[in-house]
Amino acid sequence: MENEVIEFDIGLGGGGNIGRPGDDDAFDIEHPLDDDDMPDSPLPSTANSGIFNASAYGNGGGGEIYLPEGDLLDLEPYEGMEFASEEAAKAFYNSYARRVGFSTRVSSSRRSRRDGAIIQRQFVCAKEGFRNLNEKRTKDREIKRPRTITRVGCKASLSVKMQDSGKWVVSGFVREHNHELVPPDHVHCLRSHRQISGPAKTLIDTLQAAGMGPRRIMSALIKEYGGISKVGFTEVDCRNYMRNNRQKSLEGDIQLLLDYLRQMNADNPNFFYAVQCDEDQCMSNVFWADPRAMMNYTFFGDTVTFDTTYRSNRYRLPFAPFTGVNHHGQPVLFGCAFLINESETSFIWLFNSWLMAMSGRLPVSFTTDHDSVIRYAITQVFPQTRHRFCKWHIFKKCQEKLSHGFLRHPTFEADFHKCVNLTESIGEFESYWLLMVDRFELREYEWLETIYLDRKQWVPVYLRDTFFAEMSITQRSDSMNSYFDGYVNASTNLNQFFKLYEKALESRNEIEVKADYDTMNTSPVLKTPSPMEKQASEFYTRKLFTRFQDELVGTLTLMASKANDDGGTITYQVAKFGEDLKAYHVKFTVLEMKATCTCQMFEFSGLLCRHILAVFRVTNVLTLPSHYILKRWTRNAKSSIILEERTSDRYASYLESHTVRYNSLRHQAFKFVEESAKSLETYDIAMAALQAAAKKVVLAIKNECRIASVNGRVKGDSSTDGSRAKNTSGNH
Repeated sequence: MENEVIEFDIGLGGGGNIGRPGDDDAFDIEHPLDDDDMPDSPLPSTANSGIFNASAYGNGGGGEIYLPEGDLLDLEPYEGMEFASEEAAKAFYNSYARRVGFSTRVSSSRRSRRDGAIIQRQFVCAKEGFRNLNEKRTKDREIKRPRTITRVGCKASLSVKMQDSGKWVVSGFVREHNHELVPPDHVHCLRSHRQISGPAKTLIDTLQAAGMGPRRIMSALIKEYGGISKVGFTEVDCRNYMRNNRQKSLEGDIQLLLDYLRQMNADNPNFFYAVQCDEDQCMSNVFWADPRAMMNYTFFGDTVTFDTTYRSNRYRLPFAPFTGVNHHGQPVLFGCAFLINESETSFIWLFNSWLMAMSGRLPVSFTTDHDSVIRYAITQVFPQTRHRFCKWHIFKKCQEKLSHGFLRHPTFEADFHKCVNLTESIGEFESYWLLMVDRFELREYEWLETIYLDRKQWVPVYLRDTFFAEMSITQRSDSMNSYFDGYVNASTNLNQFFKLYEKALESRNEIEVKADYDTMNTSPVLKTPSPMEKQASEFYTRKLFTRFQDELVGTLTLMASKANDDGGTITYQVAKFGEDLKAYHVKFTVLEMKATCTCQMFEFSGLLCRHILAVFRVTNVLTLPSHYILKRWTRNAKSSIILEERTSDRYASYLESHTVRYNSLRHQAFKFVEESAKSLETYDIAMAALQAAAKKVVLAIKNECRIASVNGRVKGDSSTDGSRAKNTSGNH
C-alpha cells in the first residue's frame, strides 16, 4: 500500500498500537467493550482450506457457530495465516476461543485516512485490559447496580491486517492467558459464544406464542438438544430474546392504543390517561381510568390490588389493572396500565399517575405480586399504605420453586398450607415454620428463605390488623380474582383487547346491577329470632348478610365465659364446648360498646366475628352498634346517606340504647355487690343504699308515667292549653 499517512492514538485504554512500522497513512480507533457489552452477533459456519472465504459468512445473518472441520478442528492461529475477510478472521478466532475456553471481543481498529476503510483489527480475550471507572458514560450519574469486574489484564489476542490483495493476514498472536480457562461444559455461558440459532429462534417463537415462559421453554430446548451446553445459550438470553420479540410486536400496536385513548378522552373529557416517554421520546408506559373507575374508587378505594398476572408470559399483553372489591364482594376496576418499561422509575411514574387520577387519596392497603421492583416503587409513592404480597401468587410459585420438595414429601403442601393459613399467632407460625423446614429438609432452598424474610408482607398472622376486604383468611376472596379473567387469554393481541376490555366492563357492571336488584327486591330467610339478624338483613347487601349470618349462627356452638374484669374492660374466653385450648379472647368495653377479638376478623374484613357476637349474646347486646356496620358493605354504599344518621328503625335504636344502659348498670351493680358482701358492716350499708335507691327509682317511674298521661290528655284540649302543654313538654 502506498498511502502517505498520519498516525495518532485516540484510544481509551486497553489495547496497544497494532499498526505496522512505517504505516503513516492510517489512524487507530479503539473499541474497548466489557464482556457484558458484547453484542449477540451471529457467527459463521464454513471454512475454506487454509484461506477462509468471506463469502461463506455473508452478512452474518446465519446465526450459526463457526466450527472448522477435519484437519482444521484443532488448528491454532499463527502469524502469516490468511483469511478471505475480516469477518472470517473474527469467526475463526472466536471458534478457537470456544475450543480453548475463553470469550472474545474486538479491542481496536485502524482505518485508512484515504477512504475510511478498516485496514487492521485486534481481537482480544474478553478479560483483556482493566475497566476504566471514570468513563464518560458513568461520570455524571449514580450507578445503583454496579457490574462485576470481568477484566484482569489478560494479554491473549489476535491481530490481523488487510493486504493489497484484499486478503487479511495474521500479524500478531498471543496465546498465553493470565486466568483460568472455562471447561467445555461451561463454554455456553461465555458471552461471545452465546448464540441463538435459527431453529432455536423458531422453536422459541412457537412456544412463546403458546403462552410458555422462558423457564419452560429452556427446559424444552435442553431436552430437544440433549443438554444445556448443546443449546448454546442461557435462560437470560432466551428471556431477552422473548422480551425483544414482545417489544417489536407491540411497536405496531402502540399507535392503535394511543388513538383509542384519545378518542375516549374526546368522547368524555373526564376520561383520564397519561403517557410516559423514554429518553428517545418513544412511548414507555400508559395509564388510563374512565369516570366510572374514579367513582368506584371514591366508594371502595380503601383496599387496592395491582394485578400483574397479565404481564407474565402466561399472556402476551404487558397489561396490569388496578382493582378493588365493591359492596357485593365483587371485583371492581380502578384503572389500567399498559407496561413496556418495567423499571423502578416507570413503576413510580405509574403509581403517581394513578394517584393523580384518584384525586390523591391514599388507599389503606395495597396488594401486588411478589416483586422487589414494585415494592420499592410503593415505598416511594405510598409510604403510609400497608403493602401486601399476594399469598396465592406465592403459593403458585412455591409449587414451581420447590417442585423437588413436593415430589419427595407428598404431605409438604398440606403442612405448608396449615403453617401459613391456620396458625393463630405470630409465635405459633414461627415455631411451625422452623419445624416444617427441618422436618422436610428444606434449608438449602434459597427461595424459601427469601419468602420467609418477607413473611410480614404475605403471611396472614402479620396482616390481620389491616383492612383488606377479605371474608376469609384461608380461602381466596373474589376480590383477588382477576377482573379480566375469562376475557383476556394467552392468544389475545392488542387489536382484540379493546373489544374484550369494553365487553368485560359491560359484563362486570351488569353483574353488579343484578346484585343490587336482588338486594333491594328480595328478602333473605332469617335463621334466628335475633333482632340483630333482622337489623343486619336490612343494612347489608345480600352476599355480605349471608356471610354475617354464618357468623351469627356460629355463635350457637360457642361458650363465652368471663376471664378478667379490670373495671372498664371485661375479657371473655370464647370457645366451643370442651375445646378450651382453641379459645379466642374478646375484650369488651361496656360503656363504649366496643369489642376486639384475637382473631382480628373485623379489622381484616370489616365484619364482626362469631366470637364477638357470642359475647354480645351473653351480655344482651341485641343489635349491632352503628360503628360495627361499615358503610362500604351496605346497600347504601354508593349513596350519600350516612349510616349513623339513619333513624327510620326506631325499635332498633331503642334496643341499642336500652342495651347500653342495661349493661352499664349491671356492670356497676356487679362491682357494688362484690365489694359490699365482703363483711357484715359493708353489707348493711350497701343494703340501706340499695333500698334508698330503689325508692328513688320507683318515684322517677311514677313521675314519667304522670307526665306522659298529662301530655296525652292535653293533646285533645283547646289550642291555648295545647300551646301550654307543648312548652311543658319541651322543658321536660
